[in-house]
Amino acid sequence: MAKEFRDFVLRGNVIALAVAVVIGAAFGGLVTAMVEDFITPLIAAIFGEPDFSELTFTINDSVFKYGHFLNALITFLTVALAVFFFVVKPMNMLMARMQSPGAPGPENTKKCPECLSDIPLEARRCPFCTSDVSATT
Repeated sequence: MAKEFRDFVLRGNVIALAVAVVIGAAFGGLVTAMVEDFITPLIAAIFGEPDFSELTFTINDSVFKYGHFLNALITFLTVALAVFFFVVKPMNMLMARMQSPGAPGPENTKKCPECLSDIPLEARRCPFCTSDVSATT
């Protein structure tokens, strides 16, 4: 049982996921700081109001704090824009540059016996499920 647990923990997918969580948390802090320190003051310079949380209206003694929702909406949209333009677009461009015309196609691949993903013929380990495929043809 200890060997199974060790094999599970040391699989490539688990370690890659752990690294992704740590990097994601650090990147989240970076994006939040950019939104709070640059984009929110820019909105304040344009609209004259950096914080909308005090905006409310009342119906029958019930207070609706729509300003808080506006703040959350603006934060979400600015974070989504920042991630799209500073992560997704550059990564897509980088991946397009890295793909060579001789990239593995259907004639240069085989199916992984475990996860059925297409992998290069010369592969000894599946990049998707990390199973050993060197013995298979």
